[in-house]
Amino acid sequence: MHASRKLWTWLAVICVLSFAVLGWVGTEIYLSAPPIPKQVASRQGDVLFSQGQVERGQQAWLSAGGQQLGSVWGHGSYLAPDWSADWLHREALALREIYATKEHSKPFAELDFEQQAGLNERLKREMRANTYDARSGAITLSPERAQAVREVAAHYSALFGADPKLDALREQYAMSAGSLADAEDLRALPAFIFWSSWSAAADRPGETAISYTSNWPHEPLVGNGPTAGAGIWSIASVILMIAAIAGMIFYHGRAHEGDDPAPPKSDPLFDLKPTPSMRATRKYFWVVIALVLAQVGMGIITAHYAVEGQSFFGFPLGEILPFTVSRTIHTQFAVLWIATAWLATGLYIAPAISGHEPKYQALGVNVLFYALLFIVAGSTITGWLGTLQHMGNDYSFWIGNQGLEFTSMGRVWQILLFVGLLFWVLLLGRGLLPALRKPSESRGLIAMVFLAALCIGGFYATSLTWGPRTHYAMVEYWRWWLVHLWVEGFFEVFATAVIALLFSRLGLIAASTANSAIILETIVFLFGGILGTLHHLYFTGTPTFVIAIGAMFSALEVVPLAMIGVEAWRNYQRSKAAPWVQAYKWPILCFIAVGFWNVVGAGLLGFAINTPIALYYMQGMNMTAAHGHAALFGVYGMLGIGLMLFCLRGLTERAAWSDKLLAPMFWTLNAGLAMMVFMSLLPSGIYQAWASVTQGTWFARSPEVVHSPVMETLVWLRVPGDVVFAVGCVFLALFAIKLVTGARGSNVVVGSVAPGKH
Repeated sequence: MHASRKLWTWLAVICVLSFAVLGWVGTEIYLSAPPIPKQVASRQGDVLFSQGQVERGQQAWLSAGGQQLGSVWGHGSYLAPDWSADWLHREALALREIYATKEHSKPFAELDFEQQAGLNERLKREMRANTYDARSGAITLSPERAQAVREVAAHYSALFGADPKLDALREQYAMSAGSLADAEDLRALPAFIFWSSWSAAADRPGETAISYTSNWPHEPLVGNGPTAGAGIWSIASVILMIAAIAGMIFYHGRAHEGDDPAPPKSDPLFDLKPTPSMRATRKYFWVVIALVLAQVGMGIITAHYAVEGQSFFGFPLGEILPFTVSRTIHTQFAVLWIATAWLATGLYIAPAISGHEPKYQALGVNVLFYALLFIVAGSTITGWLGTLQHMGNDYSFWIGNQGLEFTSMGRVWQILLFVGLLFWVLLLGRGLLPALRKPSESRGLIAMVFLAALCIGGFYATSLTWGPRTHYAMVEYWRWWLVHLWVEGFFEVFATAVIALLFSRLGLIAASTANSAIILETIVFLFGGILGTLHHLYFTGTPTFVIAIGAMFSALEVVPLAMIGVEAWRNYQRSKAAPWVQAYKWPILCFIAVGFWNVVGAGLLGFAINTPIALYYMQGMNMTAAHGHAALFGVYGMLGIGLMLFCLRGLTERAAWSDKLLAPMFWTLNAGLAMMVFMSLLPSGIYQAWASVTQGTWFARSPEVVHSPVMETLVWLRVPGDVVFAVGCVFLALFAIKLVTGARGSNVVVGSVAPGKH
């Protein structure tokens, strides 16, 4: 117990210090972020963009689809361009042609080598010059550059408008004509994209050869290449990671882990009778399966838009289900069904662990279910309608689709979801309170489950920190507080604690051993995970030291994943500990799959893009999609399914249970995911990385690459994996149907949970 208290103290110290540093970094980002000009004008006084247009342009882009329609500073979707890279390249080409015509009366391509070299050098000096005046808040451009900006702005207004001349390009970008219906929005949008591009090329005040975005995107025309810091800190992070893994292996080699206890002769949970609140969680799992099916269907449609931008095998589906909507639902439902599975698991195990059913607990579980159902349905419908009917910026932010990846629902729905998550924490705490009060070997595990749940619910508040006109760098800062800290922080803690708690309840591991082990694992997870948030912010208008902190601590995120394979093997051995354990074979195999995908998806594919030098060339490419799919579904999706199966085992008639359906479900889901990642997403990411290194970010995201024969072939190579994966989802649905139909006519005994050892 003394050793456990010391570990809890270390955990508290690490969390306080890490969040203090993360908060300090936020203040530095706020102070040094690219300035938003009050005016952009030529030296002659011609105003290109006036006060407030950059902020309104940001709102307009987000309401038109935002991060579901291309990306800015590398964050968003991958079919349309990265708009900051696209503008930068278009403006550089336009300005160079203006120079050539004005000085030599010829197109640039017809000039000799010396003339071209001279204009290229002039172009770099012009684009990198920071002419922002802090006193007046104005950016001043040369007449030639002002002309180039007007040309590119006209292209963007026509593209997001309804100019029929750009229909073919919209098809390639999977855009709908008239993405912005308001004339003021169409005039403001280019201001925001120009500003994001200007920030990417203009040197920081008092510095040379380094822009506000640390020279991202890669654009040789303006002298944007990786900084020395990106290379140095990448090398340092790899060295630190290797040293930390070696240290962890040395520690585990010296520390003797006790053998697992002898398993009970029979299933300790066999006689567990579900309480009313436990039985009330069953409908949560039916919704989980429905959301899985909907998410996979939207994923298939979204992937197909990479070939036919507005149609589905010739049917004009984009008119009623545009790419921005299908991708929003695909990404949003992924988070929602996983979260729902976890919420239901917490509500199920709380009375089972404590042996106590709080008064009105079942009512609370039912109220929460219908509230969450209302939020999911309401946010999806209002976001869809808002996109189709172009209902404006205010509607998009408050009720419709905010245009931010994984946090897209309108602010009203976010507030309701936050309240719902806090209500879930309250219900979970009421259920666990007797077990938390009673001294026991597993009390530390129970406390860790509750604290992780408290952080999952509480940290959703970070999605409420930005407003409609918040600086884009700060929006990204707070957005990654939620997305990263949920996925690579508190989800990890909740997952490991719940699995350990379930295994201890089954008598397959000693609760006393698991207690200290989980606290130690949490320390390792959060030591790298909290400040590892910054690896998402290398190039989003942040100070240069963000690269150093993010690189070093994101490297430490890989360290615990190096040993997860060992834990997966031990879980496999535990699955054979006694004949009765076979009743939990498929939930345990799901937990083993979590270990595999943690190593491959989160570890290998994650670290492949984590270092600054790698991410410089691969940010906003399909390498990120490969990592995202393998990690999000492989780790948290498989965990959600495993937890769901564990709970359903105690909630349904055992006679209706069908391992014959679960076996193909498990293997086809994992095989389909592997095929999808390694036959399609990873090769396309590598191909784009080559294009980015050789010619620039703009080229890797251009129609020439995205719709090249190689890339479209790789999109079609996704079909076999998608089909296999979809078959797995069908088996999961059939399994659920069999549970429902097989239980009809039978009476499930309802009573109190049998109190057990804690």
